[in-house]
Amino acid sequence: MSLLLSALNLGHTFASRPLFQSVNFTLADGDRVGLIGPNGAGKSTLLKILAGQLAPDDGEVARRSGLRVTYLPQTPTFAPGTTVYAAVREGAGHNEEDWEAEARVELLIAKLDLGQDAIGADADVGRLSGGWQKRVALARALATQPDVLLLDEPTNHLDVESILWLETLLASSRFATITITHDRAFLQKVAMRILELDRRNAGGLLDVAGDYATYLDRKAEAMAAQERREDVLKNNLRRETEWLRRGPPARTTKQEARIQRAGVLADEVAELSTRNQSRSVALDFQSTGRKPKRLIEAKNISKSYDGRQIFGDINLFIGPGSRLGLLGPNGCGKSTLLRVLVGTEKPDRGEVLQADNLEVAWFQQDRGTLDPKQTLADAICPIGDHVTFRGARVHRYGYLERFLFRNDQMNLAVGRLSGGEQSRLLVARLMLQPATILILDEPTNDLDLATLDVLQDALTSFDGAVMLVTHDRFFLDQVATQILAFHTHPDEQGQVTAFSDLNQWQAWHPSQLVLRNARGATANKGSSPGPKRKKLSYKDQREWDGIEARIETAELAVTTLQAECEKPQVASNPSKLIALHDEIAVAEAKVAALYARWEELGKLVNGDE
Repeated sequence: MSLLLSALNLGHTFASRPLFQSVNFTLADGDRVGLIGPNGAGKSTLLKILAGQLAPDDGEVARRSGLRVTYLPQTPTFAPGTTVYAAVREGAGHNEEDWEAEARVELLIAKLDLGQDAIGADADVGRLSGGWQKRVALARALATQPDVLLLDEPTNHLDVESILWLETLLASSRFATITITHDRAFLQKVAMRILELDRRNAGGLLDVAGDYATYLDRKAEAMAAQERREDVLKNNLRRETEWLRRGPPARTTKQEARIQRAGVLADEVAELSTRNQSRSVALDFQSTGRKPKRLIEAKNISKSYDGRQIFGDINLFIGPGSRLGLLGPNGCGKSTLLRVLVGTEKPDRGEVLQADNLEVAWFQQDRGTLDPKQTLADAICPIGDHVTFRGARVHRYGYLERFLFRNDQMNLAVGRLSGGEQSRLLVARLMLQPATILILDEPTNDLDLATLDVLQDALTSFDGAVMLVTHDRFFLDQVATQILAFHTHPDEQGQVTAFSDLNQWQAWHPSQLVLRNARGATANKGSSPGPKRKKLSYKDQREWDGIEARIETAELAVTTLQAECEKPQVASNPSKLIALHDEIAVAEAKVAALYARWEELGKLVNGDE
């Protein structure tokens, strides 16, 4: 495998605080890297440096000549009024005569379902949901034909269906990828190498060849070895200190060297002690103390909008200790169901019974409630210096320190916090609300792995009820005791099925894909070229008559090349494998071009032009 880029002694500082220093690693063809680390460690900054969007304060990035590096940020941006087609076409370049680029754009729009009736290639991207905007941004990134694709939290705002699709895409990609994600199930699926950016690691970076499970083993071993070395050095330092205190009678050269060695030992022990410190968020949600047996009971509730059923005939009982997880595509009605259950909306049919004086604390994934110009301290307590937590007055600085905010951040503007730190701030606000029911809408977005573990424990030990919307399958599996899944097949719109755990859902979900794909095939068959033929020249007519056969031949060529890659003698030969991948790219481009021509001729046949 050939080398794509090298990071050489990279260092960067933000607001006078070093994010990382002396970071070194390389990236080669086919690498699928997961980049993890605590919030505020500088992961997004590192990706921007690799993409060339930001210059490092120290070190350099060496890139192979002509290397195409594409960066997909956490929150993609589009010019006002940009259509889906225009956004994807932007990634392919601005040469309007480039028919291969046009074919590539059409193919990506089809593959990412951006041309469906609910969206459409002419739709204004700015009016789409966050999940669909992320899909459009991904299509735009893929249209650049990158050698290296850098993805910053790509699963944020995506539903489970889109995440599963993205897993398949990245796991089989020919380009190299570096992905920042805290979705552990996604990370396990797509990454075959883990880079952990954390000042607790020697050199600030832990590089593990293997999947996320392998990383966990290596990390545990590395920290244990680091802690053992700290103990050994502490013992050595203690002996050296005792010798110095005894006061040797003369200052010989040997004794001077021993004094210097004691100083070096003290510095190394101090560094190891700092690296071995483990800080974790202290989460402890406040319940109201009231424990009625029934908090919410739904009896045959249904809801529709504009004649479209959102959900129907749901029966549900929620009591103290209930932890309900909701799964389904974006826009399917999960948030609507939550609003009906807590009484902010009425069902069309059925009834919802609630305990008296039900208190609900609601975590919204939208950070729009945060004022980016407000200081961190004022965001948690705008009036005075104390908050009330569990009946006690706590200084706001001390309260924020429970969430790993440093003293030098208290007067920092909220807009200068990382995405994960802003999410932690929202959780800190939520904890100040005594509640019988916690409702969390995508709480895992941008939180680091350590905070996710603590949040997970806090929710499972909360003595009220929890209702949770998340597409993080690992988190959902650890927290939820019951899962309600919205059906994805259009003919089953509004239907909801209950599962006791994620394993049951995973066994059921493939049947939904089979139904949806079968419906799509039927629709495509109905829209295939018909016998009506107009406006065709003799040459076009001959091309039209033979184009389907040419498409089949071109697709067969792609399948044959892909099968060749699977042969053991080829898979173990890197140079042969790279050559075959190049052939596949050419063959797939030919298929895309043929489909584009098929569509163009089809419009002539049907009189659309």
